[in-house]
Amino acid sequence: MSFPELVQPAPGEVLLVCTCYEDGKAQWGGLLDGIGGRRQGDALVLGDSGVRLHLVEGHGWDYLHGGNVPALVPGGGLVPPVVVLADIPAVYGGDGPLLVDLVAIPGRGVRVPPARLGEILAAVLGGALAFDDLVRTMDRCGMYQGDGGRPAFPAPTVPPRRSFPALPPTPAALLVRTSFDDEGGWRALLDELGGADDDGWVGADLDPDEIDAEHYPLAALVVDDPAFEGVLPGQVPALVPPEEHTTLVALADARTFTEAGRPLTVVDLYDTPGNSAVLPCREVGSMACNLEIGNMDFHEFVAAVGVEPWWEE
Repeated sequence: MSFPELVQPAPGEVLLVCTCYEDGKAQWGGLLDGIGGRRQGDALVLGDSGVRLHLVEGHGWDYLHGGNVPALVPGGGLVPPVVVLADIPAVYGGDGPLLVDLVAIPGRGVRVPPARLGEILAAVLGGALAFDDLVRTMDRCGMYQGDGGRPAFPAPTVPPRRSFPALPPTPAALLVRTSFDDEGGWRALLDELGGADDDGWVGADLDPDEIDAEHYPLAALVVDDPAFEGVLPGQVPALVPPEEHTTLVALADARTFTEAGRPLTVVDLYDTPGNSAVLPCREVGSMACNLEIGNMDFHEFVAAVGVEPWWEE
């Protein structure tokens, strides 16, 4: 799947891109009413904030995700700090629009209440709010200053000053090693997940009759490459190629090799790109299965401060 390049916004404008289409027609749901403002041609002027949203429609952007956005920004002009997506959770799920970072850690996202979009964008454009500030204060559901509880494992906001290659495309899950100090621990993790086959997969050839439904096995393509050493959750969405609908990316980081249960840091690629959940490795297969069939949402696996996770009960 490829997407067309985005339009270049005028100075002071922010793109609001519709990514939901039915029969080629843009679907906004009640989002524009929730945002408010007044129409001026292709722009929506948001109240006293004066922020101008440039409404972008075109079925070529159908199913565009936050991590795909940075690669679509046209070159040769000023890079806006954010792009706003009217995606499926915002249009059909009642969630707020998704703000996508284009500067600090391109591709990560945070949701904001529709009625506060003008206020928040004005603060971001004016420098009173950095994208890191939005991420630090989002709840476990990815909503800025939301009431869903603080995540027990907040996503880091300061990336290492280096770039990373693209991850391999796959319609399944990826298990990416990001810590290379414990070779024995890495081998033990792979063994616990059923062992890697000759094609670099864990869990691909398990006998269905031997599967523990309570701890569904993880089927994932293994990425064991020092080029990904130190990659952080917020950086992952932009590294996932758009050709395939990758279910999730699980990071085997330093925590994996120092804490009980060999926890993996699982990265949200869709609802709030870059949001993360930390789970014992034995639970990640069940998470992947439930996300793939739409039985559960990513935030249901994000532990909250002061609340025992349901998988530990």
